[in-house]
Amino acid sequence: MSGDGVAVGSPVPFAVRHRHLVSVLALVLMALSGLVGHDVADRLSSGGIVPPGAESLRAEEILRRDFLAGRPDLVLLARTEAPGRRGVDAPAAVSAARLVERRLAADPGVARVQSYWTPGGTPGREAGQESSRQTGATTGHETGPVTGRPSGSAAALRARDGRAALVLAWLRGGDRERGRTAERVVPEVTGRFGPLEVTAGGEAATRVEVARQASRDARMSELVALPVTATLLLLVFGSLVAAALPVLVGVFAALGTTALLRRLTDVTEISVYALNIGTALAFALAIDYSLFLVSRYREERANGAVTAQALHTALRTAGRAVAFSAATVACSMAALLVFPHPLLRSLGYAGVAVTVMAAVGSLVVLPAVLALLGDRLDRLDVFARWRRRSPSDRTRTTPTGGWGRIALAVMRRPLATGIPVTCLLVLLAVPFTDVRFAMSDDRVLPAATAAGGVGAALRQDFPDSPVGATTVALPGLYARSRTAELDRYARRVSAVDGVARVDTATGTYRRGRLVAGPSSSAARFGSPHGAYLSVATVGEPGDPATADRVEAIRDVPAPARAWVGGFGARVADVRGAIGERLGPALTLVGASMFALVLGLTRRPVLAVKALVLNTLSLCATFGALVFVFQQGHLRWLVGDFVATGSLDVQLPVVTFCVAFGLSMDYECMLLSRMVEEHRAGADTVTAVARGLDRTARLFTWSAVILAVVMVALATSGLVFLKAVGVGLALAAILDATVVRGLLVPAVMRLAGRANWWSPSWLRGKGVRGEPLVR
Repeated sequence: MSGDGVAVGSPVPFAVRHRHLVSVLALVLMALSGLVGHDVADRLSSGGIVPPGAESLRAEEILRRDFLAGRPDLVLLARTEAPGRRGVDAPAAVSAARLVERRLAADPGVARVQSYWTPGGTPGREAGQESSRQTGATTGHETGPVTGRPSGSAAALRARDGRAALVLAWLRGGDRERGRTAERVVPEVTGRFGPLEVTAGGEAATRVEVARQASRDARMSELVALPVTATLLLLVFGSLVAAALPVLVGVFAALGTTALLRRLTDVTEISVYALNIGTALAFALAIDYSLFLVSRYREERANGAVTAQALHTALRTAGRAVAFSAATVACSMAALLVFPHPLLRSLGYAGVAVTVMAAVGSLVVLPAVLALLGDRLDRLDVFARWRRRSPSDRTRTTPTGGWGRIALAVMRRPLATGIPVTCLLVLLAVPFTDVRFAMSDDRVLPAATAAGGVGAALRQDFPDSPVGATTVALPGLYARSRTAELDRYARRVSAVDGVARVDTATGTYRRGRLVAGPSSSAARFGSPHGAYLSVATVGEPGDPATADRVEAIRDVPAPARAWVGGFGARVADVRGAIGERLGPALTLVGASMFALVLGLTRRPVLAVKALVLNTLSLCATFGALVFVFQQGHLRWLVGDFVATGSLDVQLPVVTFCVAFGLSMDYECMLLSRMVEEHRAGADTVTAVARGLDRTARLFTWSAVILAVVMVALATSGLVFLKAVGVGLALAAILDATVVRGLLVPAVMRLAGRANWWSPSWLRGKGVRGEPLVR
């Protein structure tokens, strides 16, 4: 033993023996992390939803390269409220629109501009005459600059009431370059231009607004969560000094995670959501782990141990539980790395990083600070008198606490409790059977944003605009020399159920028939590289049914390799990639959780029980998410948002991986104590009641604090972050109260002696010594 009363050579007590060095290094690391990560928000991507190499992305690449076409990056909505019936055809409106177009086309990052006033398109600066010939670009209105009735593509770019029209722009470069162009050019082409009020939407503008909203939300959630969390910690610990320690570890974990994310942006795409969710998890996990460790340390001090001895025992027991818990969360979050989607992978990176940083902060930095504080930990203890009168866990032999009494009451009639609770969870899960998976679009933003307003106008006033059209690129199918093949293929595509219209170089098709010959701007559908089709489908582009129609279009035999793109194709690709990798991801989570719980308890029945109850709890959470965010209920409670009638397909994946790891955290703390009580000779009823009595207070408070952090995340204006926050808060509360407090005692009472069965190859290998948590 050292002079501090700790085992010499033990790796973790090093932080106690060298507390000054560890504390200084922690401060230096926090300062360096702050410097490294200070610009991380500028490096994050607001895309990353579609997996690289997806057919829809390949189709858009071909359309951009060979046709300067496809899904536009910027959509400018020009609306006039000027009196008169001519609306956007009034000379002043036309003049103002041409000014907007010229400003837009003059930017070097703009490849092409198309509008109601110039439907054939205007090449951007440096595009050259080749691009103009390639796309069949024309100048002027199809029916004249001011008069006449518009037709073809021009009509699709004018609102039904004639008082609004669209300007579309295709930008150069990758996602990041297009985002920078949008940031630069949008302020120049929006606002008041004569009788026109111009606002910006489209994918590039939406991404810019998502990034800005996420940055604002991250700051706001921290401002909301920190004071409320600190107040709750004061209620748990009593001492102001003790309550400040978990917050300190949370800041350490958040700064470290931010720095790691910043470094990762140099080698891979990291989503803006990773910063928000990573910051929330940093405080949630740091507070969770610190709560267990500090509580055990104070308990040892109350039982007469000196500072070094108390820290040694706390690290050997609660510290081991923290390490085990961190492993479960890290394994669960690592399952996100199985998916090819950059957004999911970046959340996986953030989850693993934040778990490691929270564990390091709790197991290394926190013990060093506790050793420095010594008896000063209880300064400003507003509940000191009450705490001295309370019996310690070590002296209590019967479950006298509220949770212990609840456990005893449940186990007297396990079926009377277990059946209603199970029915409640199943009832909550029922809406999940009606889930409709889609993908977030501009409606992920608050409705009051400019991009959100443009998106709403597109859906309401421009049903035939090319913005949401499905496109089919046919490289190598030359429109002039293989007209008959292109005609037959367009007929077959137009005959697909749910396809309203097909436009291509050979004309317009409906229901398998040619209904109109090629218009004056139809040349844009062909180039020296091939041809493409613009397919209008029934319903909104992001509707799940549209993704189903895309799959049907892809099944149509084509005369050349067909690449199907558009927003509906993106939804199909995202859903398909998740479906392909979901099985391996669930297997990884399930197998790792089973192995970790089995390694802790050496009881297979307990490991299976943990997986089943956690899954039931999460299904209830998923049902609640569908009820709220798909069906649009309880918006008065969670904050206003646009209900789309579908759920982002990536939301359940993220919620599952995060919530499953966190729920296993509580399960490990509970089971470790129950197994220890049974090993000491207690029967099933006593072991369960004592285990719940002596751990439930900790994980219930931890769940409440986690819920506060997630509710702060749920204040986000982004629907995806709001849904993640609501889902994780609900999962934490359900798990710590209904599942752990009621269902676990009922199931374990019914299982009886089977709970403690262990195969011969596991016997004698259990963890000996003191329980992980008292």
